[in-house]
Amino acid sequence: MKITFLGHAAVLLEHHDFKALIDPFLTNNPVYKKDPTHTQGITHIFVTHGHGDHVGDTLQIAKENNAMIIANAELCSLFRRKDKTLKLHPMHIGGAFTFDFGRVKMTPAVHGSSYQDEDGVHEGGNPGGFLITVDGTSVYHAGDTGLIYDMKLLEQDEIDVAFLPIGGNYTMDINDAIRAVEFIKPKITIPMHYNTFGLIQADPYIFKGRLLEYRVEILEPGEAIKL
Repeated sequence: MKITFLGHAAVLLEHHDFKALIDPFLTNNPVYKKDPTHTQGITHIFVTHGHGDHVGDTLQIAKENNAMIIANAELCSLFRRKDKTLKLHPMHIGGAFTFDFGRVKMTPAVHGSSYQDEDGVHEGGNPGGFLITVDGTSVYHAGDTGLIYDMKLLEQDEIDVAFLPIGGNYTMDINDAIRAVEFIKPKITIPMHYNTFGLIQADPYIFKGRLLEYRVEILEPGEAIKL
């Protein structure tokens, strides 16, 4: 699997015929390095919650690629109202489903999830994260969340790659993200949701330096790893 960090919380997953985006906040993302190949041939889009810096370009990308959107049921209902032609798969916290590409489980997150459009602000359902397993490789994207003890249960899933927010203010800061790594014990941890805006400034090298017993990969926007 090829995993590309696109900046903020946006991630691109590629494996054979599976090409998926998670939280594709691209157009208005000040750290995203534009590359049209990132949004071409997308088969699936995962949305952790309704905030604009996570929904991002979901609807446009989905329509251009006939991609399936996987999100909580409330967001799927809102997206359906905006465009009845969209392919949608609603889920909820703790639910799992086996797709043609692999297995997806929606995990808990402690955050908000309002969705704003030209008609106002709408209730966006429960925020969450995703545990995505494709051909034996598991990727955990925590979404926006504070530290929760439920993360300890993920240790049993033997996660290959975990994307964890470290920016503080709206999510875990470095201290709590370190505790999350100790709970989850992933093979690789990639920090996210930092330095995009003024309120979420954090030094990922401090995070990495305090986790010497674990493998932490700091990816610049557009940089990828292969598993």
